[in-house]
Amino acid sequence: MAEMGSKGVTAGKIASNVQKKLTRAQEKVLQKLGKADETKDEQFEQCVQNFNKQLTEGTRLQKDLRTYLASVKAMHEASKKLNECLQEVYEPDWPGRDEASKIAENNDLLWMDYHQKLVDQALLTMDTYLGQFPDIKSRIAKRGRKLVDYDSARHHYESLQTAKKKDEAKIAKAEEELIKAQKVFEEMNVDLQEELPSLWNSRVGFYVNTFQSIAGLEENFHKEMSKLNQNLNDVLVSLEKQHGSNTFTVKAQPRKKTKLFSRLRRKKNSDSVPAKGNKSPSPPPDGSPAATPEIRVNHEPEPAGAATPGAALPKSPSQPTENPAGSLPSKEPSAAEGTFAVAWPSQTAEPGPAQPAEASEAAGAQEPGETTASEAASSSLPAVVVETFSATVNGTVESGSGAGRLDLPPGFMFKVQAQHDYTATDTDELQLKAGDVVLVIPFQNPEEQDEGWLMGVKESDWNQHKELEKYRGVFPENFTERVQ
Repeated sequence: MAEMGSKGVTAGKIASNVQKKLTRAQEKVLQKLGKADETKDEQFEQCVQNFNKQLTEGTRLQKDLRTYLASVKAMHEASKKLNECLQEVYEPDWPGRDEASKIAENNDLLWMDYHQKLVDQALLTMDTYLGQFPDIKSRIAKRGRKLVDYDSARHHYESLQTAKKKDEAKIAKAEEELIKAQKVFEEMNVDLQEELPSLWNSRVGFYVNTFQSIAGLEENFHKEMSKLNQNLNDVLVSLEKQHGSNTFTVKAQPRKKTKLFSRLRRKKNSDSVPAKGNKSPSPPPDGSPAATPEIRVNHEPEPAGAATPGAALPKSPSQPTENPAGSLPSKEPSAAEGTFAVAWPSQTAEPGPAQPAEASEAAGAQEPGETTASEAASSSLPAVVVETFSATVNGTVESGSGAGRLDLPPGFMFKVQAQHDYTATDTDELQLKAGDVVLVIPFQNPEEQDEGWLMGVKESDWNQHKELEKYRGVFPENFTERVQ
């Protein structure tokens, strides 16, 4: 007991506090059960809601401001390291080294000053603003407890007055406790009724002052930083003028060595030499010209009533009406997108071994109406007409907008214009000058396309020669810009 008394805590005070807690708990239970009325103050409750909202907004603003300051510090460190790297690569005999070093030093000082001013004018102000909330919050909680005490004292006094046996001494004591509880509650309530609205209205001026400070500091920082960057740019321009012959040039992406043009070269060599085992179909016994039935292969399902194998097929407007002996079928494209027509030897002749894959793909790239040397040597070889298909360029599907247009190459997709000179490094590449217009066409085999490279023919070569085999080639996409 003596020890408790030395600390200012007595058994009576402890018992009083315990009794108060029990009384408050009992009163709250009765209020929740509806057996006791509760004093309400809607105006004050609205002030409390505003206070909680203001506290939440201020806490979030403080958190975001700290994040902003951390980002500024991180940018300072990154800028410092970047300038250190510049100092390392800037050789001593280059002009402007001292100026670049001074600029880096000023850059570092500017970042430090900006960060410190943000701390002083924004963060510390924010901390002061939020410092008043904990005390008010505890007073609001205390006011709520005193209100419960007041309600409890009021209910106790009313119950004694309505009792059948009235005890005047108890009634007097209860009245005295009620007056005391009411006085304590009203004092706290009046103070908070004045402070909470004032605090709520102060938020506008605080937000304005905080963000004005941040905006002003950031504006001045960027102005000074802009001057330093301009000075650094001037130093580097001076360095470039003295070493202008060593300027950085645009380079194309490295490409794999595809087999496309090697196959084309093999195809050209094979045009003059018949393939081994390639037999011409024998004419019919009666000596009449060999009939050439047509076989159409479509990507779409055949309509109902389509002819069965071996039956006569209807003639297509895009196919030849006659095929005399010794002549080649027409190579005009068929009307259906994605359809190719193949003319085979007569039904009495047995076709020879299949052509090599390289020759077949090269033949597919041949222009309509063009006859190769191998076709001239053996007029009965199969003739293949390949329609324009949708092509894939760097993952993008491009439709063959040039199909059927005589002034553009087959499969034409779009035009590009060279923005830089490009010197070809291989026989299958286009030599470009800035300003050249190139007609982009699809690769015959999309798998042969390297990333960052396109296939095309220069517009001037196409207009003059109308030939793809000799004048087409690949070129780096980053040297050009799409114009159509």
